[in-house]
Order: sequence, then C-alpha cells, then structure tokens
Amino acid sequence: MAKRDYYEVLGVSKSASQEDIKKAYRKLAIQFHPDKNAGDKHSEERFKEATEAYEVLSNEKKRQAYDQFGFAGVEGMGGGEGSHDFSSVFRDFEDIFGDMGGFFNSFFGGGSSSRRRGQSSAYQRGADLRYNLEISFKDAVFGTKTEISYTKRVQCSACSGSGAESGSGKKMCPTCGGTGQVRRSSGFFSIASTCATCGGEGYIIEHPCKVCGGTGTERRTQRIKVTIPPGIESGKRISIPGQGDAGPNGGAPGDLYVFISVEPHTYFEREGNDLYCVIPISVSQAALGAEITVHTLDEKKIKVKIPAGTQNGKILRLKNEGVPFLHNQNKRGDMYIKIAVQIPTKLSVKAKKVFQELSETLGEDSAPIPVRLRDL
Repeated sequence: MAKRDYYEVLGVSKSASQEDIKKAYRKLAIQFHPDKNAGDKHSEERFKEATEAYEVLSNEKKRQAYDQFGFAGVEGMGGGEGSHDFSSVFRDFEDIFGDMGGFFNSFFGGGSSSRRRGQSSAYQRGADLRYNLEISFKDAVFGTKTEISYTKRVQCSACSGSGAESGSGKKMCPTCGGTGQVRRSSGFFSIASTCATCGGEGYIIEHPCKVCGGTGTERRTQRIKVTIPPGIESGKRISIPGQGDAGPNGGAPGDLYVFISVEPHTYFEREGNDLYCVIPISVSQAALGAEITVHTLDEKKIKVKIPAGTQNGKILRLKNEGVPFLHNQNKRGDMYIKIAVQIPTKLSVKAKKVFQELSETLGEDSAPIPVRLRDL
C-alpha cells in the first residue's frame, strides 16, 4: 500500500506549528495505542504510520527535506522504513508509553538501544556532594587556603568495592541471563524492562559484603585542603573533581562543590570589585582641609588629602585599592571613602565661644531658603 503524506496522516496543514504536530500525534497515539487495541491490525498500522510521521515532522531538518523532496528527501536520514530513530518520540511522550525502553527497538526494528550487560549501574558515577563554607570578608578578597572535613562514600575496604564477601564473587542473574533486561509480550510487540531480580546489573551477589551490604562503598570522614581564589563572592562555588561519593561497584567518583558564604566586615562593604567605607572627620577638618591617614583592607596606611570646604557625604577614590578580579589577579578595583562630617554634641565653654564668633563672622542666615534634594 502506498505511503500517505505525513501531514495527512497527522491531520495537520503544512504550516502547522511544532506544538500542533505534537498535539495531533498525541491524540492519535492514545487512540491507536497497542495496549488499547490488542490484535487489531488496522490500529497497529495507524499507530506505526502516525509515529513515523511524527518522527520526521518533529525534526526541523527532516521536515525541511521532506517538504522539499518528499519521502526521497528523508531517506538516509532515519526516514526510510526500518531506519528511524524513535528515541525522541519516546522522550516526548513518555507519559503515554511509560517504561517501554525496548518498545521502538522491537516494534520498528531500530531506534533507542536497550541497556546492554556491562552498561548497568556497575559503572554508574558516584553522587556529587555539596559543602557550605563560610569565610571572612578579608579571605574572600585576598584568597586563602583552608582545610575542610566532610563525610563521603569511599570504596569498601573489606571487599575492595566488589560488594561481595571475600571468595564468593558474583553470579550471572538466572532471570535475565546477564542482560539486565526481561521481555514480556503484549499483543503484536514485546516490551523490554529492567530485570527485577538483579536491578539491571546482569548479576547477583549471593553473599553480600557484611561491611557495605553489597553496595561496594562505605562512609568515611575526609579532610582536604581547599584553595579560595582572591576576589570570590558569596554564592560562588568551587568545583573539586573526584572528591564526591565513590560510584557503586567500582564506578567513578562524583565531584565536590564548595559553596562560599562571606561574613560581613565591620567597616568595609563590597560592590563588585570596589570597596566602600565611611571615614569621620571634624568640622574644622572639613572647613579648613586636612591630611588624614586611611587604613586599607590589607592594612596599608595611605595619606589622603581632605580639600578645604569638604561637604558631608563627599566621595573620595583610592585607585587600585579594591578587590582583585577573580580571573585576573593583576587587576584590582578601587576603594571609595565616604566623608562623614561629625558635629560635636558636647562643647566646652571655650568651644561654644569660638563657634559663636564663627557664626557672627560667617553671617549665618537664620531663615535659610529651601533647596531641592537633588541639588544637595
């Protein structure tokens, strides 16, 4: 029987969106699903026809080739009968097909490969681990090295990771014959599923190791040195390969991720690679100008000139006294000083007299005119 046009099969127009194509196939797949139509050859053909159409039209490259050249355009691209890759169909509609890992392979003669012996969790990678580390503000800016202690799964010392007691070893699974899968028939096709006896391993352990219970791993406290790079910020993480949990049955270890939390500083605040602090000065220093000594975060003493007539809130900048760039240690941000003019709250008799004379000399206005906030 001649093949029908793929758009006709799904009941959509050639301008249909991917969402429309997906909805159309879902409807047909549910209607003609083999579990609902056991033994019905017509439903079987309609199901296969719809699945083949969706496999082509859901792929932009295949759809373009089909639109231009028809069935000939998708030959050799997984578009000819028996040469489809239906793994994407299975992923898209797993809610319809459920646990049918070997379905497309057995039903259509191609597609997603079932798990073979030797590809089971025997070679599964170990879990990644997380460690939360709080460091000081200064250590985050300039970097440091610190030692951390955490618990991880390591290869079992009693069975060397085999999971079996010494001298007992492993035995081929009698249920699946070492494949890790069992097949069951359902109408005109068979379904491959993970073997319940061995959990897909292909083997069983008759005498599990008493220390690890057959997992091949045990918990142990680990101490390692962690290098904190200069310029790191809160929320950043440091990846340490191979320091996570060991994989089951000799599998590769996972990684350790150290998440950084930075303690606030008493005087300094950080914004990107710049540092900010507030320096108090007296009224006379602000009015007359002065030279003051400022302490930087790395404990340097820098002379800073305060210009005469400096107003409260004025910002002064110290170049290259900020935070090193995380990926360029030769470059640093700046340090910004906000001036806070301190008004004395207690005055001696002599000080009061001086301020009164100053007020008379300056001719201060007892009825000042308001100014706009943005002009301050």
